[in-house]
Amino acid sequence: MTIWLNGRLMSAAEARIDPADRGFTLGDGLFETIRIKDGVPRHLPLHLDRLDAGVDLLHLPLPYGAEELAEAMAALIEATGIADGVLRLTLSRGTGARGVLPPADAKPTLLMTAAPAAHMTTPVTAVIARCTRRNEHSPLSRLKSLNYLDSILARQEAAERGADEALLLNAAGRLVESSVANLFLLIGGRLLTPPLADGALPGIRRALILERHGAGEEALTPEDLARADEAILTNSLGLRPLVAVDGRPVGTGSAGPVLARLLADADL
Repeated sequence: MTIWLNGRLMSAAEARIDPADRGFTLGDGLFETIRIKDGVPRHLPLHLDRLDAGVDLLHLPLPYGAEELAEAMAALIEATGIADGVLRLTLSRGTGARGVLPPADAKPTLLMTAAPAAHMTTPVTAVIARCTRRNEHSPLSRLKSLNYLDSILARQEAAERGADEALLLNAAGRLVESSVANLFLLIGGRLLTPPLADGALPGIRRALILERHGAGEEALTPEDLARADEAILTNSLGLRPLVAVDGRPVGTGSAGPVLARLLADADL
């Protein structure tokens, strides 16, 4: 397996991450999951804009510019021969002494990997997670940070309860998203998604659907699931129909026409 680490291509067996790396010890870092289609990273400028926003918030150095990152991704895709798949960029602050305060002279670690992946369109059943909630008051709700433990807890609960996914509520009890995807509900002919202020991640496909398909942002509650004609989960790797929550069907309990319209948009 070929990877890209700190400026060069190498085999995974050759790669080394320092045991004192803060990404490992503290989750001090960010990541982006980018769809590869026809050998090209999809919507790369949008992913890099989101990465830049996270870097600015965390005061995390990014040692490469957009053009350098694009060239590195192209080299990795060519080296792996993956024309249809997923590229993950992982950025950590690098090594540091014990303690929470970051070092003033941080030397970040930047890792990129590529792997085959199918476009996900299969139906999803979900439960509303009881074990954890999304903290809409934390700026981390807007970041793809290396700490994904809330999502891990929620997905574990879903598996234990016989579902594919878990929906997360925020502290106010409103719907936010699933463990790995943004949520859209079709209610009264309107396609709606929870606002960022409620703790939703600013997803790349979410933004494109808001821009291109007349969707809107609105606070949503669990009770809105019963009023919805369709529910759709979206992330960079797919658009999937959410057909049941807590054992109750959403709409007809199958994929609907709005999902079909979104899937037909080649630019999503």
